[in-house]
Amino acid sequence: MLEPLSIVFNTLSVVGANRNSVHTWWTGIVGSVLLGLVFWEVRLYADVTLMGFFAVTSGLGWWRWSYGGPAHGGAARTELPVTRATRADAVATLLFVGGTVGGYGGLLYAFTSAAAPFVDSAILALSVAATWLLMQRKVESWWLWIAADVLSVPLYLDKGIPLTALLYAGYLVNAAWGLRHWQTLARNDASAAEARPGTAA
Repeated sequence: MLEPLSIVFNTLSVVGANRNSVHTWWTGIVGSVLLGLVFWEVRLYADVTLMGFFAVTSGLGWWRWSYGGPAHGGAARTELPVTRATRADAVATLLFVGGTVGGYGGLLYAFTSAAAPFVDSAILALSVAATWLLMQRKVESWWLWIAADVLSVPLYLDKGIPLTALLYAGYLVNAAWGLRHWQTLARNDASAAEARPGTAA
């Protein structure tokens, strides 16, 4: 029962992210808790950690999307715009993903009975980095989601949770669509910012 219910809420969350809707966050909290319980049952401990991370950061993302944008003319802060990742974002992402796969994956391999510790850790690292960029409304978050989903589908099939594998196959399609949609949103938001006089950060 937990797996189908988690699919419902996580699907609502990823479609909400694709459509740039703030409702992606509360549905993500519910879906993450449910899916974390599913992963615990099949000993994918890195994914359990990941679901806990999602639940916590979803609350932060909810606030940031709503009030993390710049203030204009002394008014209250506005909704965060969609933008491109910076060079610093890219370097931080590479260091984090590489370090997590080697470090956390090595710990799981050495000290636990975790299944596929390095692949599982790669999914965790890519998803955490993607969430961090998503919280900042960065287009490049979708490239990381695509990579995580490509790894997730065969792993979950192998571990005997086919509904979750099917869910992540759908996420892969959604991520490709989201990437294209957010590229358009970033161009539109950049044009609007350039046209707005006296913008203050």
